[in-house]
Amino acid sequence: MNSPTPQFVPSRLGIYEPIHQIGIWGENFKSNGNPNTSTSVIVEVDNKLENESETTSHEMLTASNNYEQEASKPIDKIQRRLAQNREAARKSRLRKKAYVQQLENSRLKLIQLEQELQRARQQGLYMGGVLEGSHIGFSGTVNSGIAAFEMEYGRWVDVQHRQICELRTALNVHISDIELRILVESGIGHYFELFRMKSTVAKADVFYVISGVWKTSAERFFSWIGGFRPSELLKVLVPQLDPLTEQQILEVCNLKQSCQQAEDALSQGMEKLQETVSSTVAGGPVDEVSYIPQVATAMEKLEALVSFVNQGFPERCETVDILVNGFIVMN
Repeated sequence: MNSPTPQFVPSRLGIYEPIHQIGIWGENFKSNGNPNTSTSVIVEVDNKLENESETTSHEMLTASNNYEQEASKPIDKIQRRLAQNREAARKSRLRKKAYVQQLENSRLKLIQLEQELQRARQQGLYMGGVLEGSHIGFSGTVNSGIAAFEMEYGRWVDVQHRQICELRTALNVHISDIELRILVESGIGHYFELFRMKSTVAKADVFYVISGVWKTSAERFFSWIGGFRPSELLKVLVPQLDPLTEQQILEVCNLKQSCQQAEDALSQGMEKLQETVSSTVAGGPVDEVSYIPQVATAMEKLEALVSFVNQGFPERCETVDILVNGFIVMN
C-alpha cells in the first residue's frame, strides 16, 4: 500500500531555513539602505540635540539670573547698612558737637563765676565770712548797679574774645574789605557798649568806676578816669599804621593835640573836685566811724564827679572813631 510521503514543514519543526532568513535580512538591508530613511534619522537627531541645547541654555540663563538676583540681595543689604551707619555716625557727631559746646559754655560760665568771686574778694566782699565792701552801701544793702555791671562785663569780655578771634581769622583768610569793615565796626560798637555800661554804673557808684576794681592790676596802673587815656591809645596804634601819608601824619598830630588838651582839662577838673571833697571831709570830726558817711554825703552833693567821668567816655569814642574812619579804612 502506497502511503503518501509525509511533507515536513521546516518552520514548524524549528528547522533553520537559511534561504528564508536571508530573504528577511535582505529586505531589512534594503529598507535600511534607503537614503531617505538615513536623512530623516539624522535630521531627527539634530532637532533633538538642538532642542536639548536650547533647553540647557534656557536653564543656564535662568540659573544665572537667579544667581544674580541672589547676589544682588546681599549688596543691597550692605548698602542699606552702610547708609544706616553713615546716618548714625552723623547723628553721633552732632551729639558730640552739642555736648562739647555745652561743656565749653559750662567752662566759660565757671570761669566767669571764678572771676566774679575773685573780684568780690578783692573788693572785700568776703572777709571772715562777713559780707562787706564796695558792693554794700552804708545802709547795709548790696549795690545792685555794681552787681549788674559785673554780670554784663563778664559777658562783654566773652564777646570781645570771640570778636578778636573772628578778626584774626578774617585777616588770615584775606576776606573782602566790606566784610572786614563790618567786623571792625562791630568791634567798635562793642567798645561803645562798654562805655555805656560804665556810664550807667557811674550813677550807682562813681568811686567804683574811677578805681577800676574790675580790672587787672596792670590795667589799673594805666587807668584814667575809669578808662584809658586817648593819647595813650594813639601811642599804641599809630606805629602800627605806618607808612602814613603826609596828610595822615598831620591829622594824627592834630588828634594828639586835641586829645592832650581834653585830658588836661579833665585832669584839672578832677584835681579841683578832689580838693573840694578833701575840704568837705576835713571840715568834720576825724572819727573812723563818721569818716565814711561824710565822704558819701560829700559825693552825693558833688554830682560833678559823675559828669567828669561821663565826659571821658565821649572823648575816647571820638578818638577811636577818628582812628578807624580816618586812617585804618583809608589804608
